[in-house]
Amino acid sequence: MDTALFIARRTLHPAPGERPGVMERIAVVSVALSVAVMIVALAVVLGFKREVGERLSGLSGHVLLTDVRGADAADPAPVVRSAYVEGLVRDMPGFAALSPYVVRGGIVRTDEAVETVVLKGVDSAFDWRRFGRWLVAGELPRVGAEPRTKDLLLSRTLARRLRLEVGDRVEMLFVGGDAPRRDRFLVSGLYASGMDEMDASLALTDLRNVARLAGWGPDSVSGYEIFTRDLASADAFAEELDERLFFDERDETANLAATSLRALYPNVFDWLRAHDVNAAVIIGVMLLVAFFNMASALLVLVLERTRTIGLLKALGMTDGALRRLFLYRAAFVALRGLAWGNAAGLGLCLVQRWLHPVRLSSEGYMLSELPVSLEWGWWLALNAGTLAAIVVLLLLPAQVISKVKPDQTIRYE
Repeated sequence: MDTALFIARRTLHPAPGERPGVMERIAVVSVALSVAVMIVALAVVLGFKREVGERLSGLSGHVLLTDVRGADAADPAPVVRSAYVEGLVRDMPGFAALSPYVVRGGIVRTDEAVETVVLKGVDSAFDWRRFGRWLVAGELPRVGAEPRTKDLLLSRTLARRLRLEVGDRVEMLFVGGDAPRRDRFLVSGLYASGMDEMDASLALTDLRNVARLAGWGPDSVSGYEIFTRDLASADAFAEELDERLFFDERDETANLAATSLRALYPNVFDWLRAHDVNAAVIIGVMLLVAFFNMASALLVLVLERTRTIGLLKALGMTDGALRRLFLYRAAFVALRGLAWGNAAGLGLCLVQRWLHPVRLSSEGYMLSELPVSLEWGWWLALNAGTLAAIVVLLLLPAQVISKVKPDQTIRYE
């Protein structure tokens, strides 16, 4: 066995009647607080990125294929459905799912209130799994069924403003085209994605209902929602698809453009990237705090064991072995701090995930609850990186051991 490790393990616990050093306790608390803060910071930053990306993609898809005149328009120009275009998209690497949609901007009116709304029509190809998780009352609308239904999925935010409940009928007015159009729908369910600002204007129904209100035929849609394998690959997918459409000479691809979710909401993703900088600053500051406290504890430990160092040197232990001994001691202290820090940090994150005690203003943060994301990958990397960084940084203060002279320390006692 390594002699330095053996001695470090034997001196890990104080002798009977001896109390642990104050600096050692301070070092443990410092590392614990630093690790807890870093875990919470990373969990929140990654939670924001995951939740905002997932909820935006649930509302808009990873990539939109629309007329070149705009993917974010409330009343976009129609796109003719084409088997050739759909096949071109499905053949793209990274493709996961495709569904057509029709959107129309209008006004929803009740006896109590009037609100603007973006009515989105989808067909049976639409993936309802995300909205299924967000469903808070009633049921999802039946789309693509025969006969055509007037089921409407409203957000809970909009329903509260309009004082509507599941089973109520609501009238909508749409201005555009040759003449204003209106229709009545049945509220089949209420959803809450947590992004109240976007929920406040989006309602879903059968694609044929919206196409009729727009005065379009069965082959006209506003565009296609495309899902890729993951959100990270959406930009590259949209760029490659856009290039293929641009150089394709068939009439079906004329005036079509692909827009990724990041390009559709650039301000949102720039805001999320700013959180990465904040997380990096927090981690850097916490590492510095932990290092300085650990360095202080190590120096005090060396000074308290000066006679022991001199005796071990007299018995033939080298400076390198002595440095390893005290680095082992520092690593044990850091591991105790890591254990307490992980217990505190993970505990806070789990409480937030299950009980949601911390609420947010959706107007300022887009989400109504503070999100947290816990994954094994970054958690293990954070713990291993923190321990390694502390031990490596302590190599410099450990050099003080080489200054200890055996003859002076032994004679002093």
